Amino acid sequence: MAGAELIGKEEMKEVMDVLETGVFMRYGFDNERKGIFKVKQLEKEFSEYCGTTYALGVTSGSSALKVALAAMGVGPGDEVIVPAFTFVATWEAVLEVGAIPVMGDIDATLNLDPADIERKITPYTKAVIPVHMCGSMAHIDKIMAVAKQHNLLVLEDNAQCCGGSLKGKKLGTFADMGTFSFDYAKTITTGEGGMVVTDNKEFAWRADEYHDHGHDHNPAVTRAMEGRHILGFNYRMNELQGALGLAQLRKLDYVCSEQRKNKAKIKSFLSQVKGVGFREVPDPDGDTATFIAFNLPTEEMAAKFQKSMSAAGVDTVCYKANKWHYAPNWEHMLSFATANPKQYPFTDPSYKGKVAYERKSIPQAEDLLGRTLVMGISVRMSDERIAQIKAAIEKAAQEL
Repeated sequence: MAGAELIGKEEMKEVMDVLETGVFMRYGFDNERKGIFKVKQLEKEFSEYCGTTYALGVTSGSSALKVALAAMGVGPGDEVIVPAFTFVATWEAVLEVGAIPVMGDIDATLNLDPADIERKITPYTKAVIPVHMCGSMAHIDKIMAVAKQHNLLVLEDNAQCCGGSLKGKKLGTFADMGTFSFDYAKTITTGEGGMVVTDNKEFAWRADEYHDHGHDHNPAVTRAMEGRHILGFNYRMNELQGALGLAQLRKLDYVCSEQRKNKAKIKSFLSQVKGVGFREVPDPDGDTATFIAFNLPTEEMAAKFQKSMSAAGVDTVCYKANKWHYAPNWEHMLSFATANPKQYPFTDPSYKGKVAYERKSIPQAEDLLGRTLVMGISVRMSDERIAQIKAAIEKAAQEL
């Protein structure tokens, strides 16, 4: 459970600072808050950690995606290439701004295949959303090169790989904008919450105003008396979330370091199993190691291995069968059942393209995900737990 495992006195101290002021909203009430601005401080420290110019705290990783897409000007009539293997929120955010998601294939990293982007481009393609799934990076440098060649915007969904990097550059900072999730199961957590980062000044101010009903946050003017440039909505992070985030951010490098140690131990056990391979990790030093993904030669062998491991008390996930993280399994998506009874935006007359979500268009995902198993890696793993996993792997190997 990553950062959630380490919640302690540091988080309590930051939260108590907020409770003592009684001001939970990030804006206004300057006299009452006595100089305590936790979200503002988190944004500053997070942007410094990532090496970006701007950071904006929001209510969730899902809202971070929507805020970023809105700031980038993605909307009705546009197509956005997204990987078939991702959490459903990536697709939902595209639909929320009125655009159409196009299903992209994955490569050996289990992330968006740069080569498939070119195969999926149409005259309506506006942007690409690579997702760093299960704690490890996509070939984001190659994805950026393809996007630049075709003049596409890139939104980097880094919900599952906070703290990761490629060749020393933090994930989430390669693209025009990057997003992060801080929900309870993420590398660091604020319970809910998310972050948007960018170096683009125009995108930053649009995101800032959009996430707070169009407020321009002019400190010289009383809140609600400012001017307005754009309409917006409420995606504000609150001060309690900001407080938790500050304490968790200061533990992030430790979280990743400990997970890498534990992952290395488990990988050494799996390496002894005949036929086992591993997902490609372009930069092992930048791996957050929140998960280990390994594959077997066939789906049948993977299912048999998984069943044996489960019987021994060690759970794994086969994402080809997962209902939340693999697009071909989303029955509502396949039937174009959006929140709007008119099936907007699929029925929007401004959209001139034609989209289909067919398994045959993602052959690598169909192959890789069917025979890949994914195991969560904790920050704290006792010797007893490590021994249990080792024994389970050995037993499963014998039963293949």
